Amino acid sequence: MYALTRFWQSTIGKKIVMAVTGIVGILFVLGHMSGNFLMFKGQGAMHDYALLLRTSMPLLWAVRLGLLAAVALHALAAYQLTMQSRAARPQGYAVKNPQVTTLAAKTIRWGGVLLLVFIVFHILHMTLGTVHPQFTHLDPYNNLRIGLASPLVAGFYLLAMAALGLHLYHGGWAVLRTLGVARPSASPLKRRVALLLAIIVAGGFAIIPLATLAGMFPEAPALVEGAADSHTAAAETH
Repeated sequence: MYALTRFWQSTIGKKIVMAVTGIVGILFVLGHMSGNFLMFKGQGAMHDYALLLRTSMPLLWAVRLGLLAAVALHALAAYQLTMQSRAARPQGYAVKNPQVTTLAAKTIRWGGVLLLVFIVFHILHMTLGTVHPQFTHLDPYNNLRIGLASPLVAGFYLLAMAALGLHLYHGGWAVLRTLGVARPSASPLKRRVALLLAIIVAGGFAIIPLATLAGMFPEAPALVEGAADSHTAAAETH
């Protein structure tokens, strides 16, 4: 326990925690993005996906709790590293002119705060349905279609996905450097893997609100949980 405490209290320990929890987050968003693409297959595919998650409830809750712990540790480590950096230099530079930087690096902290706000809203919006205008349990197709029909809500999702892309661009590169996978380079702005990851994830998530606003998802009757389950069971017997 003492060794673990010393590890956490060290700067490198916090950076390693951020790197590992960042990998957990990357794996989650890739899986979540893949599930979202089922919207293009229609209401039935999305319902089956929701049903699969429901039948895997113990595993689902283990993943949720693990993900929440990863997000909490990631945010806490980032906050403490920021505070340590400020304490080490309480008075800022008179002129700050970094030789190598990116927009992603400059906005990493504010982008992280925006993503935390978005995560809370997304859970209330699409998981619990408390701020959704017409939430129906086990009908994610209509929940997404109706929930993102508002240009204001869809715009917030798109803004959050832009922040996610910037976060992944800088964070994905930082993970490789922190864990020693990528060595220092003479061209530190050439981050092909991080750039590809950012484009795929941010673009993949942005497709859904854009397609919703474009009317690409046709209207469908709300699924009643009991009736939907009976329909699925009947289809499996044929």
